[in-house]
Amino acid sequence: MSSIPFDAVRRLLLQGTIAVVVGLGGVPVFVAPGFAQDKPDVVRVGSTAPGHLKFILAQQDGWWEKEFAKDGIKVELVTFNGGSEATTALATGAIEFTYTGNNPALRVAASGADVKLIGLSSYVKSGGSYIVVKTDSPLKTLQDLKGKKVAYLTGTVRHSNFSKALNSVGLTTADVEGLNLPFEASGPALLRGDIDAIVETDSTAAKLVDTGEARVLYDTSTHPEWNVPNVISVNGTFAAKYPDLVKRLLKVDIEISRWADAHPDETIKTFVEATKSSEISVRKTYADGVFHQDPRLTDDAIAALKGEEKFMAGAGLLKGSVDYGKWVDKSFVDGAYTEVVAVQ
Repeated sequence: MSSIPFDAVRRLLLQGTIAVVVGLGGVPVFVAPGFAQDKPDVVRVGSTAPGHLKFILAQQDGWWEKEFAKDGIKVELVTFNGGSEATTALATGAIEFTYTGNNPALRVAASGADVKLIGLSSYVKSGGSYIVVKTDSPLKTLQDLKGKKVAYLTGTVRHSNFSKALNSVGLTTADVEGLNLPFEASGPALLRGDIDAIVETDSTAAKLVDTGEARVLYDTSTHPEWNVPNVISVNGTFAAKYPDLVKRLLKVDIEISRWADAHPDETIKTFVEATKSSEISVRKTYADGVFHQDPRLTDDAIAALKGEEKFMAGAGLLKGSVDYGKWVDKSFVDGAYTEVVAVQ
C-alpha cells in the first residue's frame, strides 16, 4: 500500500492537478479537472495522521489496494497534519476520499465546496477529550482555567469539546489563552511548565497520565451527548464520474469494520502501535469489544452532525451553513451494504 505525506499533495496543486477560481464575494472555489479516462490511474484516500482506525487497518493489510488492483488502479494513502488540510485537499481534487473529524468536514461543506458525505468513519460515544494538567498543578476545576495557557489544535473535535466544557461553566475559549499546538509540542511544553493545560484525545493524553506526569482535570466523555460521528467524504466531481468506485471503497470499509469487531485484540494492537496511544485508554474506550466503525449514515448520526453545526456556528467555529440535501448522499453506502449482503 502506497502512503504519501501532505507535502506530496502540495506538489499536485503546484503541478496544476486542480484549479482555483474566485467565486462570489471573493470566496475561493476549488474545481477539480475532468478525467480523460473511463477509470483513474490512482485513487487517493486521506486521513489525519496517523489515521483513523479503518484507514490504519487498510494501510496495514492493503484492503483497498487489493480491491482496486482488479482494475489496475493504484491506491495511495495520504496523511495530513490536521482535518482542515485533509478537507482542503479533498475539495480541490488533490485527493478523492478522506476520513476526518466532523468539525473540518462541516466547515468545508458549509463553504459550498463540492464534497459529499458518504459514510461514517466512526461513531464512538464512550470516547472523548481529556483536559490534562501537570500532576502537581494547582488547577482543580474548569473555572480555574480562566486566563491560563491551554494548548489544543484549532478547528478540531478537541476544540469543540473544549468549547462545550467551558460553556458548561459559563466560560468560552476567549477566557483562556489558546495555543494552536499538536501533542508533539504541547505535551513537552506542559511538562516543562510553559503552558497550563492541554486538550487532547483521551487515548493520546493518557500517555502522560499513565506515567504519572499529568492528571485529568476534565474528561468530556462524561457527556456522551457531546460526541459526534467522524466521517468519510468524497470529492463531488469524482463521485459523479466514478460512482461504482465510491461504492466499492465503502464495501471494503464495511468489511474492515466487521473484521475489526471479529479481531478485537489484533485491532487494538495495530491501532496502539500506529498511534502510539495508551493501550489502557484504548481498551477503556472500546470496553464493550465493539469498535463502532459501521459506516451507515443513520438518522441519529445526521442529527448529531446538525447539532454540532449549530454549536460550531454559535461558538464562532464555522462560517456559512450546510445544505444537507446536497452534502449527504446515502446512496453509496446503502449500495455497498446491498453488495456485501449479496456476497454473503
